[in-house]
Amino acid sequence: MHLISLFQQTNIDEKIQNAPDDSYLIGVWIGNILPFAVLVGLAWWMYIRAKKRQNKK
Repeated sequence: MHLISLFQQTNIDEKIQNAPDDSYLIGVWIGNILPFAVLVGLAWWMYIRAKKRQNKK
């Protein structure tokens, strides 16, 4: 978690406090979750692909 915070130099609490409305809060939340969701999806796809390859042998 510390490594991720080194790449992500933004302060989420500050963004939320300065948000003009609630839709901005949703955008900040999606922007923080989306990279992790993409990585999980990629890892799942690689796992399924490796599992299928192993079953063919």
